[in-house]
Amino acid sequence: MSGSNTAEQRKKVQVGDPAPDFTLPDQAGRPVSLHDFIGKAVIVLYFYPKDNTPGCTAEAVCFRDSYVVFKQAGAEVIGVSSDSSESHQQFANQHRLPFILLSDQGATVRKLYGVPTTLGLLPGRVTYIIDKRGIVRHIFSSQFNPEKHVEEALTIVRALQNEEGVAVEGSREEA
Repeated sequence: MSGSNTAEQRKKVQVGDPAPDFTLPDQAGRPVSLHDFIGKAVIVLYFYPKDNTPGCTAEAVCFRDSYVVFKQAGAEVIGVSSDSSESHQQFANQHRLPFILLSDQGATVRKLYGVPTTLGLLPGRVTYIIDKRGIVRHIFSSQFNPEKHVEEALTIVRALQNEEGVAVEGSREEA
């Protein structure tokens, strides 16, 4: 068992790595690939545990409320969980979410990025900021402070927008 943990740690995406490409269905069932956004936008890729739970709803609504600011800064927000496209559609409609939600039902992309579980049970809550070249520039992990993901992402996106060529790389983790 410790061997698989070591293998998982080796697979974990780090700041400075090229973001692994993937294709998943969105809330309308259409395939969306990460590479569709490379060269066009900074990508805020956030993994969250489950639609319609208190923390995940708070996080999604916070991204919604800041969505125009993200777009003005040249960023695209993409949420990923293992819920179905149908669940995402209902979640997006109920909370008027203007951004893409991707269905990773087999947790394939979650594993590809090395998103950890909390207490070995809950799917982790991790946000990756990927620059226009497809390089992971920042990672923020906080299972219990979902709104902080939006604040952290916006800070990095603005830094990427305002300080082209200046390193803003980093990784932070909170409880």
